[in-house]
Amino acid sequence: MGSSVRELAGATPATRDRYVDLLRVASLGAVVLGHWLMAAVTPDGVGNLLAVVPALQPLTWLLQVMPVFFFVGGFSHALSYRSLLRKRPEAAPGGAADSVYSAFLRARLQRLLRPTMVFVLVWGAAALLVQLLGGGGGLTGVTLRMVTQPLWFIGIYLAMVAFTPPLLRLHERYGWGAFAGLAGAAVTVDVLRFAAGVPYVEFLNFAFVWLAVHQLGFLRADGRIHLRRAALLAGGGLVTATALVAFGPYPLSMVGMPGEKVSNMAPPTLALLAHGLWLVGAVELLRAPAARLLERPRVWRTVVAANGVAMTAFLWHLTAMFGVYGALFALDVALPEPASAAWWAQVPLRLALAAALTAALVAAFRTFERPAAPAAPGAPGSSAAGPLAALGATLCLLGVLGLSIVGFGGLLDGRTALLIAIPVSAPAAVAMTLGGWLLVERAGRGAGVR
Repeated sequence: MGSSVRELAGATPATRDRYVDLLRVASLGAVVLGHWLMAAVTPDGVGNLLAVVPALQPLTWLLQVMPVFFFVGGFSHALSYRSLLRKRPEAAPGGAADSVYSAFLRARLQRLLRPTMVFVLVWGAAALLVQLLGGGGGLTGVTLRMVTQPLWFIGIYLAMVAFTPPLLRLHERYGWGAFAGLAGAAVTVDVLRFAAGVPYVEFLNFAFVWLAVHQLGFLRADGRIHLRRAALLAGGGLVTATALVAFGPYPLSMVGMPGEKVSNMAPPTLALLAHGLWLVGAVELLRAPAARLLERPRVWRTVVAANGVAMTAFLWHLTAMFGVYGALFALDVALPEPASAAWWAQVPLRLALAAALTAALVAAFRTFERPAAPAAPGAPGSSAAGPLAALGATLCLLGVLGLSIVGFGGLLDGRTALLIAIPVSAPAAVAMTLGGWLLVERAGRGAGVR
């Protein structure tokens, strides 16, 4: 591990944007830390520290950093897709373009879906075994329901990958206008939702809000977010988010809160988009000093090592957290009342234990995050490759989002949850995810694009 990281770090080309790698790791790390800190676990169940101490909700304006990850995704997707096009310059019409699209999907989704499928299958088998043995109550039942919740992020990211080619073409034609169009669509959705009371329209902002942030990554890839524009994004986004929360129907918290009528997260709101703008502007303002820091070999090796296991750590961090609480309960360790002085004093210990268990899970499953060998070059792909890959990505998207909602609790009882307006069970969600992944793999392998 150490020697390979050293070799990878040493082989980094001078043209690589190291800051993007740091942002990817830091954003996922902030989400993990936020989940560990905000969990208020008691023998009676799992609550949210932000609900216990509402005065802490402004912290979500710093800890809700998923917009940064999606912004980085847009940057990386633009570079990856353009690289494939350069290798297949004839990929303008018909089957050639389809083969590039399917190869792009396979290349981008492979490192995402392989560790995700392992996580889903391991937890699915464990949940089935627990429930066959008559378990599934107490903290175990809570874990089975909640451990899949972070998969919503995987589903949204799948959609971003799938929409990259057409949105990149819009970006190349309209630039900032393409971003403005998506942001304007998000504004329209919220007007229809809150002013006109149109039902179900709010779910469209799962696409418009996150794809608008993703579009900023395209602008970053073309060097169109300079310091002045970064300052405008940061200042304008912060002022807008503050005004929307102060005078509009939007809550203060930038993460979902139990029992709230309106959530900024599910579905995303205009306030969350403004929050994303200020975060993107803020991280861009820090780019120059961070780039100088990343020139230090030890710092860069740390970032390289973390990037190699980031997705595995993200997938398993809630498993580690619930494992720590389960061990504390089993050892009859008294848990203080959430937000009490004794509770805060115990936080460093709980964080250290969760980090140690996450590291053990990463050691066990990190091999599945390593990308498989690329497909061998061959004949141009068939005209079916693109539609097959798109169908696979859609099935993966629906399956992963469905599983994030329904969880693994109630497997034997046929428990379902609504995915927008469609009831979905855990077995159906797993089947869609696995089937979609296999379709993406098949289409990508047939494309013959390295």
